[in-house]
This record gives sequence, structure tokens and C-alpha cells, in this order.
Amino acid sequence: MRLLAVLAFCLLTATGAFAQSRLDDIVARGTLRVGLTGDYRPFSVLDKDTGAYSGIDVDMAKSLADGLGVKLEIVPTTWGTLLADIGTGKFDIGMGGISITLPRQKVALFSQPVMRVGKAAIARCADRDRFLSLSAIDRPGVKVLVNPGGTNERFDRANLRQADIVSFPDNTRIFEELANGQGDVMITDAVETKLQQKLHPDLCAIHPDQPFDFGELGYLLPRDVVFKQFVDQWLHISTENGSWTRLVETYLGR
Repeated sequence: MRLLAVLAFCLLTATGAFAQSRLDDIVARGTLRVGLTGDYRPFSVLDKDTGAYSGIDVDMAKSLADGLGVKLEIVPTTWGTLLADIGTGKFDIGMGGISITLPRQKVALFSQPVMRVGKAAIARCADRDRFLSLSAIDRPGVKVLVNPGGTNERFDRANLRQADIVSFPDNTRIFEELANGQGDVMITDAVETKLQQKLHPDLCAIHPDQPFDFGELGYLLPRDVVFKQFVDQWLHISTENGSWTRLVETYLGR
């Protein structure tokens, strides 16, 4: 009997049964704190006049909160402070079109991927044929607009040596700047180029179905395996029951 008790204790300890999880904290608190930048359509965008957030991941955040049986609290964050904010516990989960990268994986966890993406270019339609490749973009005098602090900037600085990388801090207005001629081209996630060419008829996505690299989007999590397992199971259910697909079709029209 004593041996069985020891074995049971070891099994429970190994499975984390005695470890306090972020999942327990969220349920006890009664709120799920979701970090959103609010500047990346179609995933999350903040209406500065009303203070309301909308987008695929805003609706998904509500769904996750409902699945947990708690209220949703949106916590503003930025691309530059994303990792610091999740590390200090400012929010429980980061959402809103976050690229899964190895540097981020070093300090946090990710959910299972929610979308396959890759970096692609977008430019004014009149200039589209000038920027069909990275080598065509990376030329002296070419102005490449970028929102600072995220994977777009890291991609540009890793791959462009001769072009002028021009930082523009307001990601909600950067495509207007591009359309108005304040830059020549922008490199971002292919899914965003597809959406922005719909919103700005003067802009054209450049072979978004053949991006420059491979990437995936997911939800940023603290180093808490129990909470990650819950999020992954919720995502699995959302995928299988069609909830995720319906949201993508609503916001992207595909």
C-alpha cells in the first residue's frame, strides 16, 4: 500500500497536479487578460474615437474567455514591448496576429499555429512590376516603410542592405502613407497585403501566395504548459466546429 501511495504521489507530481497554473489564476480572478496591439487588421484594431477593439482575434479572445467561464479584459501592448509584457505578467495571453519565432519561443510559449503566413511586398499598383523580388526592392533610393519593433522590421534589417528602411510608428496609417507616396514599398505578412489591397485600391499585393519566407501566426503564452494545453484544446475545438473559418471569412472575405 505504501508503495502504491508513493507511486501515485510521483505520478501526480509528474503531471503537475500540485503545481499552480495560470489557468487556476485566471479562473480565480474571474477575468482573462488579453494583450492586443490594436493596430493589425484583420486581427485587432482599436477605434481611437470609441476605444473599442475589433478583429478576428478580438472575437477569438471573447470565445476563449467564454470557454474559461470568465470576463474578458483587453490590455494594450505594443510590438516592441510584447515579450516584456508577457514576461512580467501584464496579460495572460498575447493575440492579434503574432508571428511564431524562435527568439520569442526562447522566453515564452506559443499556442498551436492558427494561420500559415510569410512576408510579402505591397506597393502602389503603378509601381508593382518594379518590386517583384527582394533584389529588386533592395536597391539604393528605394524607400521601404516599416512599423517598428516587430517581425517586419527584423525581416527588413536582415534582408535589405541598400534600400532605405523608413520607420513609421503608426501601423494603422502606414498603408495610407504608402498610397500617398511617402514610401515605395512595404513588406509584411502576406495575409495583410491581401487585406490592405482591398482597403486601398491604389495598392497591390505582390505575389502574396508565394511569399519571401515561411511563417505562422499563433497566440503568445507564458511558460505554463497547463494553460497552453487548455488554449490548444480550445483552438482545436474552434477549428473543428468551424468557428475559426467563419471568422476568417467574415474579416477577410475568403
